[in-house]
Amino acid sequence: PFPAGPTLAKVRERGVLNCGVPPSVPGFGSQQSGKTWQGFEVDLCRAIAAAVLGNAQQVSFVPLSSQARFIALQEGQVDVLTRAVTWTHSRDTQLGFNFGPITFYDGQGFLVSRALAIQNAQELNGHSICTFSGSTSEANLVDWARGHSINYTPILVDQADAMRRAYEEGRCSAMSTDASQLIGLLTLLRTPATHQVLPERISKEPLAPVVRQGDEQWTDIIRWTIFALIEAEELGVTSANVESMLTNDNPSIRRLLGVVGEHGPMMGLEPRWAFNALKQVGNYGEVFNRNLGAGSSIGLSRGVNDLWLRGGLMYAPPIR
Repeated sequence: PFPAGPTLAKVRERGVLNCGVPPSVPGFGSQQSGKTWQGFEVDLCRAIAAAVLGNAQQVSFVPLSSQARFIALQEGQVDVLTRAVTWTHSRDTQLGFNFGPITFYDGQGFLVSRALAIQNAQELNGHSICTFSGSTSEANLVDWARGHSINYTPILVDQADAMRRAYEEGRCSAMSTDASQLIGLLTLLRTPATHQVLPERISKEPLAPVVRQGDEQWTDIIRWTIFALIEAEELGVTSANVESMLTNDNPSIRRLLGVVGEHGPMMGLEPRWAFNALKQVGNYGEVFNRNLGAGSSIGLSRGVNDLWLRGGLMYAPPIR
């Protein structure tokens, strides 16, 4: 294998991947009664740990608020952020970060009480709106309000639990952030059926894992681990059948699983880097379904997050 770069060497020496995750966002990252972490972005961390260390459990989850997440990455408290980070130009260039592939295509929306009888977001003129301070959601709201001549009172919070409390206590008429997060928060409200997420979206929110610039090997590892999960779904490789797929004749499957080629060693990893991630965590579709889709309490449809073969945007470059 190629020699380990600084981040890979540090993770191996530590024996644990430090991963920045959401503090409490249903479907994406939350801790069940103080015990097991679960969620879409939590599982992406586990897949990276499996690819790098051979064990999906060798990961330490670091819950981070929207303000704390970038400092934690810059200062090396975490090796990677999978914490609902929107890929933007300034974050990519100014903050000294590299973004991995987009793992979830999202857009900012609004959650309101059905009692308000609001049909579209522009009817929130004169209302107070809760959102996260220091986030793209806060900046998007300012742009949207200016573009539509809407006056609103921003109620700024730092975590999802705080936003939900402020909303339930009537301190804001609406919550506004990524629509997927709002759908998760909806399930936690006392009477979910009396609230709704409005249909419109006011932004593009491509969510992607983030690492520090300056360690290209580590960027490649994060990038190709995500691509491997997407490629596996396209090739029909799942956590249930990955063992039997080792004898499959399809050259793409053989390269993915490390049966032929040196794709793991090219990044300083074991030949079975992707096999380990798929066996222990599953492909992209499994991760989505379990945490956000039909197999979860959220029940989100795949939509644009489906494979390109089914009309979605998920498309991995070839492993060859």
